[in-house]
Amino acid sequence: MRKSISRLAASIGLGASLVVGSLAAPTLAHAEGKIRIAEQFGIVYLLLNVVRDQHLIEKHGKQQGIDIEVDWAQLSGGSAVNDALLSGSVDIAGAGVGPLLTVWDRTKGRQNVKAVASLGNFPYYLVSSNPNVKTIADISDKDRIALPAVGVSVQSRFLQYAAAQQWGDKQYNRLDKYTLAVPHPDATAALLAGGTELNGHFSNPPFQDQVLANKNVHIVLNSYDLLGPNSPTLLFATEKFRNDNPKTYKAFVDALAEAAEFAQHDKAAAADTYIRVTKAKIDRDVLIKLIDNPQYEFTVTPKNTYKLADFLYRVGAIKNKPESWKDYFFQDERPLQGS
Repeated sequence: MRKSISRLAASIGLGASLVVGSLAAPTLAHAEGKIRIAEQFGIVYLLLNVVRDQHLIEKHGKQQGIDIEVDWAQLSGGSAVNDALLSGSVDIAGAGVGPLLTVWDRTKGRQNVKAVASLGNFPYYLVSSNPNVKTIADISDKDRIALPAVGVSVQSRFLQYAAAQQWGDKQYNRLDKYTLAVPHPDATAALLAGGTELNGHFSNPPFQDQVLANKNVHIVLNSYDLLGPNSPTLLFATEKFRNDNPKTYKAFVDALAEAAEFAQHDKAAAADTYIRVTKAKIDRDVLIKLIDNPQYEFTVTPKNTYKLADFLYRVGAIKNKPESWKDYFFQDERPLQGS
């Protein structure tokens, strides 16, 4: 009898809580000096780990003459993150470019959610333990693929982009029926152990690299092959929070830029920060080697996000057509030079 994915993850110590921190009664508005940030799982959130570990928001707030209280929450999946942002439970949302484009489209002319910055450029892998799945064309009813949120997460959007390339735009969501919403740590545990219905995972680092330790798991698709080097994960906020809290917002943006400089230029210290903040059970030397990958770039500047935006409009997944990446990014006093 096959174990459920959640029970299996718990049994081998890799289960993850979907919420860490406080997301109790939402406050729809608050004064300067408080910021609530929602992140997810993986190295792609390392800049936030640095910001948290070094108290950089508090530091930059003091430079502007205010004390800032920072609350942190950890969620799984773009749908949960978007819901938290729109309910007023968090002020800064960390999720993929897919969820950002969805919420930008739905709030245009109302809450006007836009991206604040990128968290860097990283390849995402679709992996499988089914030896018969060499490409996405081989995926069938025998396969179940974990990703953070079905139809919304950036991994789901990458899979749809690949499906449109394979079978045409009208069949862009052809593979959605084979996907399941499972947090990365739990999906990784399931694939490492085997014995569940789950045999695929569209992941991010370090989980995709950890699961490849199972000799039966192989890479089916690399997101860089689809879009080139790109920024899969972003931070975003409502226009109201940005306008009502200019000092707090600026402190956050400045803190993030400082964290990017730190992570990009001191990989060993960045690895130590990741282990310290996330309490991840990963070998330090392995982690340093991983984040020193030349394909990884820790930067707040977005890269190659517009290709996915144009695709989502073309297939009808979003109703508003962005003319460029600047339509769904805030432009602050130091405008981003992205794509």
